[in-house]
Amino acid sequence: MKAGAFAVIFDDHDRVLLCHRRDIDAWNLPGGGVEQGETPWDATVREVREEVGVDAEVVRLTGLYWKPGSDELVFNFECRVTGGSPTTSDEADQVGYFEFEALPPNTAPKQVEARRAGDAHRRRLRLFRAPRDALPWRAGRGNSRRDEHA
Repeated sequence: MKAGAFAVIFDDHDRVLLCHRRDIDAWNLPGGGVEQGETPWDATVREVREEVGVDAEVVRLTGLYWKPGSDELVFNFECRVTGGSPTTSDEADQVGYFEFEALPPNTAPKQVEARRAGDAHRRRLRLFRAPRDALPWRAGRGNSRRDEHA
């Protein structure tokens, strides 16, 4: 079984951060494969840094699904940016924040589902958002913990 890990990052205007992947010519959430011995949350933080050039922390798990026709388990985590500004990379030739009503036409299927589902789905997505005053989750190899002093 393979595992993937992706970040759902919102800006202050509730727009979601997407990156245009050079290898598949599609817009997608920043993320990728979980390496051997790596936790999904650590992989998410690493992939966000590699693909869009920002430091991030995991807020919460927002989704877990199997990719159709594959043996890949995919984790989606809501993350918040803790440093830097989104920028292009070797893996992503464009990055940007998008409103759900204005996702690019070649957005990967899981993100398009949110667009097609309309207002009701967006309201459900907001249920997955952590309250602004929630304690952040600090994830790291072997020392995951809740940070009560953030």
